[in-house]
Amino acid sequence: MVAAGFGYTVGLKSDGTVVAVGANELGRCDLGGWTDVVQVVAGMFHTVGLKSDGTVVTAGSKTGGLHNASRWRDIVQVSAGSSHTVGLKSDRTAVAVGENRHGQLDVSGWTDIVQVAAGTVHTVGLKSDGSVVTAGDNLDEECDIGSWTNITQVAAGSVHTVGLRSDGTVVATGRNSSEQCDVDNWTDIIYLAAGSSHTVGVKSDGTVVDTRYDLDGWTDIIQVAAGDYQTVGLKTDGSVVAAALQYSGQCNVNNWTDITQVAAGDAHTVGIKSSGTVVAVGRNSRGECEVGNWTDIVQVAAGTLHTVGLRSDGTAVAVGHTGAGQCGVGNWTDIVQVAAGTLHTVGLKSDRTVLAVGLNLSGQCDVGGWTDIVQVAAGTHHTMGLRSDGTVVAIGDNAFGQCNVGRWTGIVQVGAGRYHTVGLKSDGTVVAVGDNGYGQCNVADWTGIVQVAAGERHTVGLKADGSTVAVGRDGFGPRDVGGWTDIIQVATGVAHTVGLKSDGTVVAAGPEADLSKWNLVLALPPSEPPTPDWSLTIARIVAGATAAGLVVFFTRRMRAARVTVR
Repeated sequence: MVAAGFGYTVGLKSDGTVVAVGANELGRCDLGGWTDVVQVVAGMFHTVGLKSDGTVVTAGSKTGGLHNASRWRDIVQVSAGSSHTVGLKSDRTAVAVGENRHGQLDVSGWTDIVQVAAGTVHTVGLKSDGSVVTAGDNLDEECDIGSWTNITQVAAGSVHTVGLRSDGTVVATGRNSSEQCDVDNWTDIIYLAAGSSHTVGVKSDGTVVDTRYDLDGWTDIIQVAAGDYQTVGLKTDGSVVAAALQYSGQCNVNNWTDITQVAAGDAHTVGIKSSGTVVAVGRNSRGECEVGNWTDIVQVAAGTLHTVGLRSDGTAVAVGHTGAGQCGVGNWTDIVQVAAGTLHTVGLKSDRTVLAVGLNLSGQCDVGGWTDIVQVAAGTHHTMGLRSDGTVVAIGDNAFGQCNVGRWTGIVQVGAGRYHTVGLKSDGTVVAVGDNGYGQCNVADWTGIVQVAAGERHTVGLKADGSTVAVGRDGFGPRDVGGWTDIIQVATGVAHTVGLKSDGTVVAAGPEADLSKWNLVLALPPSEPPTPDWSLTIARIVAGATAAGLVVFFTRRMRAARVTVR
């Protein structure tokens, strides 16, 4: 079984243990000690697990008493919202803990409930007769389900609610700003999931439909989970697939060989081969990976949606998004290094002056007066220049102090993230300024560093012994580089980190690198078939969780409670 939260993903293994990948804010991924778990759900900053004995375990935020769910007994299903948790008891009543500013916890009067779902600030309950009840905020009409009938499963997004009918069609209500409610033409659906602003359905043939992502290539899916931005699918063989901005194949570098340099964009990775040709993987929505015909390349840089290459003759080439003119490098000559920001590109000339093209709203391209520059770096809306004397200049957005580098000395390399800047000193120590909301500037104790790279909200350092260190946000696992060895260069994107090894192969850390290792169905546990009527109501609800033993658990607990399902 898989669950998707706000920037992290959780997997339940058939042995009742749990794995997690993504940002571990407030400890929501600290699930290593969980055992005997039969269902997992992921909220915004908290994770909930249901154990086979009907008790509940929690991790992460304790806001509003979320951890008090651990006191519950006789629970048969759980659901996690933004800041509240809902539990279904074997007597078909419901309990809830957490924040209640919108009345999302007001479920004490519910009866005859067979499934619960928690949205951001609303709660949905499915009754055994196929009708639906709700509690909480209704500002976007997410609770307008009064006319729904013949419902077999419900799912709650941020501000929308979806229901699966017994005939395999789907109904939806609530905000439709991202087309999350455009499900009228869906048919043959057996399982639903609702993310913050998208809806996902599993069809009886194992294929998947999604209001946000094109998942035409997915097959053999038995369960899906939808998070804030990601969709995660569990396959019949226990492997896991995912789609999102962060899941674009940018970590699929295992078969790369003969690489001499790597670069990481928001959701794509680029590598130069020793022949001067270039390879790329990941998101290609604007053609940023269309580098197959490039030759004689000696350096590459990757921006958000564009890629830049430096030729051995000092000219430059670029592909991808051109909306801000960031690919307008065709007339550049005498270039010795390129750097790519979100929507701008910077070039260092052999005479140590600098060129820049692209978006200039924050003045990030105003580098015309720079001289004696030996290296450049481009952040989201700021540009850095390293002078030959080890001092640093900066231009562009300084909202977080990312350009406050005027006092730096003894610098030998600079890196620019979204809102932070990193400098490597000649003694192997590191300095950093700018946004430190995720600890991305906590580099004061680093020593023996020979290269630094700044991602969106994380920082990576390469040590002289070929190992790597990292700080900052670990959403989707870009900091999982502790075991890397024999690395000669690192590059950072939004949610992934890439390392070039001395043998020309490449390693990557990020969402897909971790999820690809998951096998959640090692063996199907022994099961006893559920009662016929119960299976009609619940089979769709827990279709994908069968492998984790959830159906078995539900059946046994309902039988133990002597509940007769009509």
